[in-house]
Amino acid sequence: MDATLTHWINAAAGLHPVLDKAMIGISQIGVPLMVLAVVLQWWVKVDRHHVRHAALSSGLAFLLGLAINQFILLFVHRMRPYDAGVTHLLIAPSADWSFPSDHATATVAIVAAFAMQGLPRRTLGFAVLAFLVCWSRVYIGTHYLTDVIGGAATGIAAASVVRLAYRENSRLDRLVTNIL
Repeated sequence: MDATLTHWINAAAGLHPVLDKAMIGISQIGVPLMVLAVVLQWWVKVDRHHVRHAALSSGLAFLLGLAINQFILLFVHRMRPYDAGVTHLLIAPSADWSFPSDHATATVAIVAAFAMQGLPRRTLGFAVLAFLVCWSRVYIGTHYLTDVIGGAATGIAAASVVRLAYRENSRLDRLVTNIL
């Protein structure tokens, strides 16, 4: 089922040059754009300390999620779908294992962190970009659909841990959110 859905999403790859370029572009710059958007949240005027706390939480979740992925990669060695003949690859091959997707982890960690802070408009904006990044990773042939789902789960788990460990209005939070 996973290979079938992955192949279905990747089926148009290589057939539509404009769509291919768009998906490659989203895959390559989606995460940096989301990180930039999070950084820019630091200077919002409305509900400044709460939004800053959300931005810090998302950064911590992002980093924790990627650290969890490195731990998972010690035990799970899943071949990339293009190596298994499931997808047509549009970019240079990756040197690491397929599961979980770091792109999905990073983007979904940001979305989850903002969602857990009760910021629906920001969450929706980040969620749209995260969906495009995740979809693009399967479309360009570098991940199975379940790699992306696994990465999303890691991102949500990391955001949950950060939500429990890093409390808003704590002494540390007040110190950091008052910078600049």
